[in-house]
Amino acid sequence: MIILITIGAFAATMLGGLFALRLKDRLHLILGFSAGAIIGVAFFDLLPEAIDLGTTAHLTSTVLSITALGFLIYLVLDRMLFMHSHDADDGHIHRGRVGAGSLSFHSLLDGIGIGLAFQISPTVGLIVAAAVLTHDFSDGINTVNLILKNSGSRTQAFKWLLIDAVAPVIGVLSTLFFKVPEAELGLLLALFAGFFLYIGASDLIPESHHAHPTRVTTFMTVLGIATLYVIIRLASL
Repeated sequence: MIILITIGAFAATMLGGLFALRLKDRLHLILGFSAGAIIGVAFFDLLPEAIDLGTTAHLTSTVLSITALGFLIYLVLDRMLFMHSHDADDGHIHRGRVGAGSLSFHSLLDGIGIGLAFQISPTVGLIVAAAVLTHDFSDGINTVNLILKNSGSRTQAFKWLLIDAVAPVIGVLSTLFFKVPEAELGLLLALFAGFFLYIGASDLIPESHHAHPTRVTTFMTVLGIATLYVIIRLASL
């Protein structure tokens, strides 16, 4: 069962990324949807899971403070590191790589979450796996978009897509060798929720409606959030 789930996670991520590569001419629409999807993942998947796990040993306010810290860390990196470049294109590429790297690390944590959940019980494992598989497709889209919109090539986008697709597989397999306390895993998820909120709200949303009809791209963002909400809710039933 775990092997089938890891194959499914790899396939879902690859399909999402290939979808984004094929529809590059409609990138502003995909960016709008991706912005909503990545915000939806943060609000409806990462944060609830972070609170559930983190509050076993920490206050809810502490978990949410870690989310704020993640937002601020990405803000500082974006303003001080990514933009501190003599070559504008090079600065964009670095931003895209770090963004794609964050998504890939999130996928790694997804895999770890699946593996740890199966250590608790098969039922819990299947629930977590269902939630992960439903948004892996969006993860693939988001990874490709972050590279393409930041002056990266299609080849670079495909390489990062492969990394993102392999990450959950590595995450699942890694849990055969170590265990992460639930409280600490919750804090890691909270940190990455902050990363994703910044990427979605401060990077993807402004870029999606740049020089394009705002109503259409806004609709796509709302659709992205709504889609992830419905998918995650159905997966948790």
